[in-house]
Amino acid sequence: MAAYEDAIAGLQKLLSEKSGLGEVAAAKVKQLTAELAATDESAFDPVHRIRTGFEQFKKENYDKNPSLYEQLAKGQSPKFLVFACSDSRVCPSHVLNFQPGEAFMVRNIASMVPPYDLKKYSGMGAAIEYAVLHLKVENILVIGHSCCGGIKGLMSIPEDGTTSSDFIEEWVNICKTAKTKVRTEFNNMDFTEQCTHLEKEAVNVSLGNLLTYPFVRDAVVKKTLSLKGDTTIL
Repeated sequence: MAAYEDAIAGLQKLLSEKSGLGEVAAAKVKQLTAELAATDESAFDPVHRIRTGFEQFKKENYDKNPSLYEQLAKGQSPKFLVFACSDSRVCPSHVLNFQPGEAFMVRNIASMVPPYDLKKYSGMGAAIEYAVLHLKVENILVIGHSCCGGIKGLMSIPEDGTTSSDFIEEWVNICKTAKTKVRTEFNNMDFTEQCTHLEKEAVNVSLGNLLTYPFVRDAVVKKTLSLKGDTTIL
C-alpha cells in the first residue's frame, strides 16, 4: 500500500514542479496517477486479511473456549501425526475437522514421507522422531488427494531423469517406485488415470518408508502406534 501512495505522491509532485510539461505528457501522468489510485483501492491487502482472520478466530474460537486454550498453553498430547500435502485446497484441519491439540501436522509436496536417512530430509526425520518419541502419538496418518500437482509432476519426469527444477523432482522421486508400479500395471491407461492410481500408490510407499524409521517400527511392533493412509477427493 505504501508503494502505491509513494508513487502517486511522486507523480503529483512532478506535475506541480514541472509546469513546462507538454500537454500530452501531463495528461499521461494524470492518467497514471488515476490508475495507480484505482489499483490501490481494489488491491488485495494481505495484512488486512491476516488481521481480520485472527480477529474472527479470537471471537469465534479462542474467546468461546478459554478452558481449552488454557490447557493447550500448558502442553500438547495429540493422538495423530498427520502427513498432508501443502496444496492450499486440502487443509487437513478442515477436511478432517481436527481441533487444536488433536494432530501434529507435517505438510509438504504430495504428502510424501522419505525413508530413514541421517544425511537427508532431516526436517522430516525430526518431525517423526519428535511425534513418536516425545509426543507419543498413537496414529500416523498419510493423506494423499486427487488432482495433486506433485503427483502429476512425478508422473511427468522423463525416463532419462532429466530435471527442470532445483528441488521438486528430487523430492517427488521419493515415490518413484510407485510410479514404476503404476506405469507397469496400468500402461494401457491415459496420463490422468495413471495419476489417480499413483496418488494411492504414493501413499502406500510413504507408509512403507515410515517403517524404515527404527523408533516407528518398534512402536508398531509393540502395538503402541498404528499407521494409516488414504486419499481425499477434490
